Amino acid sequence: MIIQPRPFDHPDAVKLNDQVQLEYAARYGDEGDLTPLAPTMFDPPHGLYLLAYDEQDRPVATGGWRSQDANAEGYSDGDAEIKRMFVVPEGRGQGLARRILAALEADATAAGRTRMVLETGDQQPEAVALYTSCGYEICTKFGYYRMYDSSICMAKPLG
Repeated sequence: MIIQPRPFDHPDAVKLNDQVQLEYAARYGDEGDLTPLAPTMFDPPHGLYLLAYDEQDRPVATGGWRSQDANAEGYSDGDAEIKRMFVVPEGRGQGLARRILAALEADATAAGRTRMVLETGDQQPEAVALYTSCGYEICTKFGYYRMYDSSICMAKPLG
């Protein structure tokens, strides 16, 4: 597998984003993640978006981080928020999410961010298990879904 930085609006990123939105809708019975995202949010040095490609040059996994600082949605100064972590079904079980997560953490640390945060949900137990195994702990809720009972927010110190 090859992991490469790509813009959030790259055609392969859009393709995987559409797939993850369908998965969110299937799991939660709604229209997917409505968190407002703009491609520039992932532009270095304030973020990064990664795509993993298989041996046939097909996009199989994605993930990004964007800078956050203290605001009314509950973020703290120095936060790096993970967004759109996703592995296509046929690519799961190969450690891709773990590799992308490690690359995102390293990049956010190099950019001076002090804490990695993420929001997942109670219908994504495999995501919670991954993040827990990588040192993330449940924290005070933040972000777009902070008022939802199904929301699970997690954090990990960086550096």
